[in-house]
Amino acid sequence: MQVVLAGGGTAGHISPALALADALRREDPGIGITALGTARGLEVELIPKHGYNLRLIPAVPLPRRLTADLLRVPGRLRDAVDQAAGILDDVKADVVVGFGGYVALPAYLAARRRQVPIVVHEANARPGLANRIGARFTRFVATSTPDTRLPHARFVGIPLRSAITNLDRGATQAPARAELGLGPAAPTLLVSGGSQGARRLNEAAVAAAPALAAAGVQVLHAHGPANTVTLPPPATGAPTYRAVPYLERMELAYAAADFMLCRAGALTCAELAAVGLPAAYVPLPIGNGEQRLNAEPIVRAGGGLVVDDADLDAAWISGHVIPVLTDPDRLATMGAAAASCGHRDADQVLVRMVRKAAARGAARGSSPASDPAAGSGAGPGLGPGDGQ
Repeated sequence: MQVVLAGGGTAGHISPALALADALRREDPGIGITALGTARGLEVELIPKHGYNLRLIPAVPLPRRLTADLLRVPGRLRDAVDQAAGILDDVKADVVVGFGGYVALPAYLAARRRQVPIVVHEANARPGLANRIGARFTRFVATSTPDTRLPHARFVGIPLRSAITNLDRGATQAPARAELGLGPAAPTLLVSGGSQGARRLNEAAVAAAPALAAAGVQVLHAHGPANTVTLPPPATGAPTYRAVPYLERMELAYAAADFMLCRAGALTCAELAAVGLPAAYVPLPIGNGEQRLNAEPIVRAGGGLVVDDADLDAAWISGHVIPVLTDPDRLATMGAAAASCGHRDADQVLVRMVRKAAARGAARGSSPASDPAAGSGAGPGLGPGDGQ
């Protein structure tokens, strides 16, 4: 089987694609996997690093305002679809799996043109344009939250790295804290605004450092490679406050922590739920509000708190985070609630969807003219209930 993955641009698109690729290879080491990407995305570094073939097509961003660039979009999209279709021909693709972003829309349109089956995975609670279109071409649609509105959607969660899905936080906590330079027993707060950091989280955590220390809380703070933080001088005997630019192995940080202060990206929410780590989510204040929606199922279940970016400061941390970190029973209850929202088997569920879609495509073998479903929103040759 030849699988083409389309999900470039950001880690939120690339990481689930890589997790699916790994799951497919574990099941069948001989499977062919090709990733589509653009020269401007993180995939240029991440895909080859993980040993997968990367083919590039032009990026086609959609302007957010009425400008001259909008007039050039149809031509750019046509070129990107043509190149994507050529790649599908080259690798003899059996199925295209899209994760959204600049790469996904040309891939869906090329697959539609070539009558290659499509599987759509939407990581965010609020779908992007590419996946809203792609979901009209197939019944194999997977979502990461139960609230996502897409045709034929099945709630499966987000495919995650095996280092996350196999993590036993309790058994790993002591060695993880030792490796990260933390004390063995103090309540531990993990702070991270993502791979690039977040200024609001950095400033609030540093300002709360004296209060955290007074409460006996130690901190592991990933502030971002382009940011710096200046910590106040620690009091004698104060718990550790370790600030680092970046954490290479987030699974170790999750194991070491009792609670996290973080943004609410879809991947972060999925990983924390999978490992049962409660958190205070600070949704990014720009965009279409999808980060708050990503966190809402976990918060509703009791596995986390949510605070507006503008309201996050040292006083909020003192009034809301410290009481949780210093209450072992509440930590345990919130951790269990977070875990109830987790899906550690999303990669395997998506593998089965991919195989089913490819098998249906191979069995169909009909031209668009002879296929009564071609041109319908159900997608060519896919019957009701497929992907369910």
